Amino acid sequence: MKLTIVSALVASASAWTVPSVEVPAGVKAAFAGAAVTAGVAVAPAFAGDVGAGEQIFNANCAACHAGGQNVIMPEKTLEKDALEQYLAGGRNEKAIITQVTNGKNAMPAFGGRLSDEDIANVASYVIASSEAGWD
Repeated sequence: MKLTIVSALVASASAWTVPSVEVPAGVKAAFAGAAVTAGVAVAPAFAGDVGAGEQIFNANCAACHAGGQNVIMPEKTLEKDALEQYLAGGRNEKAIITQVTNGKNAMPAFGGRLSDEDIANVASYVIASSEAGWD
């Protein structure tokens, strides 16, 4: 019940524009630790729109990465473990954005073809799909 009320308050409060305040890393860590201790799930924040990312992925990436696979280098899939192992910077949106923007080895750079927003959406889709398991 309390979580529902807090969620509603946060959602309604986010509609108002307020000045940006930088929260110190120690405070963030303390709140995250308190949330875990209290048994509240702390989900990662996604920068982009997963649904839009899926559409962009299907139009631009699926030729080589359908179903999270990799037709050029089969061991370097978009599966959770492979992203953690092979992606420079590990499995996170920032690392995916960097790779999609700049390309690497046989993968072309999409920085000149897709907008920053499109690339962020693709990164969100890849992270979400690797977490849930590719179809």
